[in-house]
Amino acid sequence: MRPIDAEAVAAAPAIRKSDSVGYLLAATGAILFSIKAIIVKLAYGLSVDPETLLALRMGFSLPFYLGIGFHAVAGRRYKLAALPSARATVRAMLIGALGMWVASYTDFLGLQYITAQFERLILLTYPMFVVIFGALFFRQPVTKRALIALAISYAGLTLIFGENFTLEGHNVAIGAGWVLIAAITFALYQLLAKTAIDDMGPKMFTCIGMTGASIAAFIEFFLSGHSASQLLVTGQLLFYSVLVAVGATVLPTFFMSAALHRISASANATIGVLSPVSTIILAAIILGERMSVMEVTGTLLVIGGVGWFTFAGRSKSLAR
Repeated sequence: MRPIDAEAVAAAPAIRKSDSVGYLLAATGAILFSIKAIIVKLAYGLSVDPETLLALRMGFSLPFYLGIGFHAVAGRRYKLAALPSARATVRAMLIGALGMWVASYTDFLGLQYITAQFERLILLTYPMFVVIFGALFFRQPVTKRALIALAISYAGLTLIFGENFTLEGHNVAIGAGWVLIAAITFALYQLLAKTAIDDMGPKMFTCIGMTGASIAAFIEFFLSGHSASQLLVTGQLLFYSVLVAVGATVLPTFFMSAALHRISASANATIGVLSPVSTIILAAIILGERMSVMEVTGTLLVIGGVGWFTFAGRSKSLAR
């Protein structure tokens, strides 16, 4: 009989609580991120190009990140805590640019050609890349529970994918290719961000990383021949720009970073398959994109996979 580890038993409730909070944060972030595609499709109806829309998104987001970042720096100085080194800061900015500029820009390009539902389904292949890259390059274990949960969820996504694929035109390959690049870069972002978040904390990392992404978006905007006057928008486009900046950027990035601080990148990615469910429902209601019986069946499989992964893991922790 193995001896009982008193310290492990005492720490178990706190660990379970942290995991539960992490799962909730990850799910909330995934749902908020899912509204991005809906807003982008509505904005494209106003004849805005991807570079301008991305610059508007980051421009309206940046003041929040700078304000929260300065507050975090002041708090560390008050507590006499060390600030991130110049090297760590640059690294966080590059990671942020990878996940919130490269991934966002290629995603925006893809949304010009395919539906919001189809985009979200392709983008949600990123959990598979997180698991694969995590095992290959970051020495992260791949649990049977994660693989089974992903298999169930992707079975559902495959049903929905097949239903939508037959309805798309000749541009589907272009759009799907751009969004697949977004999925790969976002997976790398999650894996790289995990270490950086553990080093400097989720709040500090998010502010630095998103500042880096904003700078990259502005550089691209001006290098592509745009002028500052194109950012002076009004009416519906202004509303959509603020909505995608706050509701689908600022809030979910903090939720996701906080989740990565509590649970693994693989767990966060697996729970993230809730996102296409939200997109499908919202796209059907707001954009009029149809939702068939096959899509409903796939949606139920996605929910089943995510639910099993979350609650089976929690029950296993309770049993220890």
